[in-house]
Amino acid sequence: MTKQKTLTVESLTDDNAVRLACTGNTEAFSYLYEQNVKRIYNYIYYRIGSGADAEDLTARVFHRAFAHINKYVEKGVPFTAWLYRIAHNLTANWYRDNNRRREVSLDDHFDLPHHGELPERTMEQNQEKELLLKAIRRLPADRQELILLKFLEDLSNGQIAVIMGRTEGAIKSLYHRSLISLREELKQISGIDNTSNY
Repeated sequence: MTKQKTLTVESLTDDNAVRLACTGNTEAFSYLYEQNVKRIYNYIYYRIGSGADAEDLTARVFHRAFAHINKYVEKGVPFTAWLYRIAHNLTANWYRDNNRRREVSLDDHFDLPHHGELPERTMEQNQEKELLLKAIRRLPADRQELILLKFLEDLSNGQIAVIMGRTEGAIKSLYHRSLISLREELKQISGIDNTSNY
């Protein structure tokens, strides 16, 4: 009888962790969880704006992933694309079930000035963030999602295509239209904010 090699976190990589997790290795799945839980939570939080609901949905994403990891098929994109797809589906179901759209609390995204920073500059940056988030929230859900995946998660068009269930060409086209729409929304909001100052 040969002794089974002990698995250590140091010996795991994203690639071998996925292969091992697919065979039922719980340590490998735990590694994948640790590597991805924050980004999946952030993605869901930015989509729904509720910390408690985002925590619940994040737990459900990983529960579902663990239950179906043996059916995972490598498609030439990172494992995270599969997790984002699960998160995308659960978020869509959440909206359907709750029949509502929540706004993201902007208070959670602003930092207090660091030592040596001018408070005026921090306030200006916070106002810019608030304006951008307001403009993003005015876009259709698919454009919001694309912008979050592109800029918050820094994913490629191919990865986003897998997550959103579209072709890469469709994502490029949607990305172009989303940027134009976002620019228009920013102009409109800036105009409203400027006229309210008079």
